[in-house]
Amino acid sequence: MTLLPADKVASPSQALPFWLSLGTVPAALLGMAWGGPWVLLLPAYCWGLFSALDALLGLNTENADPGTDEGDLYLYRILTMLWFPVQFTLLCIFLWYVPRSDLGPWETIGMTFGIGVMTGTIGINYSHELMHQKPKIERWLGDLLLASVLYSHFRTEHLKVHHLYVGTPRDAVTARYNEGFHRFFPRVVRETRRSAFRAEKAMLARKGLPWWHRSNPYWRYWALQAGFLALAAALGGWQGLALFVGQAAVATWQLELVNYVEHYGLTRRHLGEGRYEHALPRHSWNAAHKATNWLLINLQRHSDHHYKPDRRFPLLQNYDADEAPQLPYGYPVMTVAAMVPPVWRRFMNPRVRAWRRQFYPDITDWKPYNKAQNPMPKGAP
Repeated sequence: MTLLPADKVASPSQALPFWLSLGTVPAALLGMAWGGPWVLLLPAYCWGLFSALDALLGLNTENADPGTDEGDLYLYRILTMLWFPVQFTLLCIFLWYVPRSDLGPWETIGMTFGIGVMTGTIGINYSHELMHQKPKIERWLGDLLLASVLYSHFRTEHLKVHHLYVGTPRDAVTARYNEGFHRFFPRVVRETRRSAFRAEKAMLARKGLPWWHRSNPYWRYWALQAGFLALAAALGGWQGLALFVGQAAVATWQLELVNYVEHYGLTRRHLGEGRYEHALPRHSWNAAHKATNWLLINLQRHSDHHYKPDRRFPLLQNYDADEAPQLPYGYPVMTVAAMVPPVWRRFMNPRVRAWRRQFYPDITDWKPYNKAQNPMPKGAP
């Protein structure tokens, strides 16, 4: 893998492209002010613009020095920490302005969809970066971003279930081979809520504590979500509450679309008696598309994220095809394809079969893996 010199990692020229996420701010404000087709500026910006830039700019397979000092990453950290106040301000304007505006029903729906695309594409993604970090302020900002889309349990599910059990039957988020997104989505929304609570309950039980103990983070999750619902009602009444819930639903859909893409069909080898091989770069789809990695702060370098979960986003490494499976396009294109299962299967099923031949040529019966029928991992809650 090619390493960039460490002294270039935090330079303005390297950090600036990641700040393009702030382009959603004028897109949101113009959509609310001008109405009409302008309400679709946010999805056009997040999906269309960066897909076009990917086609023009191609791939970025270079890697920053993973040993870069934390202090040299301040420009990247500022971006992720700044996002909550930016998103919070836009949400408040949206919830206050739209109920009082002249926007018609379809314009209101379009604007709500656009805000949800923003809070899901960028807000949840930034919360994902923040929840993996050690400083309390970053973890709190991550919690606030998740509460603003009513998906606080994602922190527990992601850290205490997904990262431990990815590619096994215990991980609901690992999309099964031939499982269409429209079956995956209701299943994962239902199962992850139960799974996250069960994980926290089991952790407390190991300490001899009941689930209602004050150390259960669910008290914080519920309080923050209730606070956002109250704020939405205060700013926009019942319509504000409906707008808030609507954008949260769209954001959830965006998150789970990405989750679907990230691990579709990739499973860890069952070693017998509920034991599985360690999670490796091969168990996540990798994408090196330059522009979308700017927007998503290198989320597409997902193989390395699972290998080193606490590695900050500018230091995530790209893997070649001999180490990790590669997506043919960036996430915006792939998530659109996921919405049309025949198109998705045409794109991805041959790639999953090629991955199996490459990494697991000795496995002849894939049915238990396809249906998540292998034994639960040993000791999983």
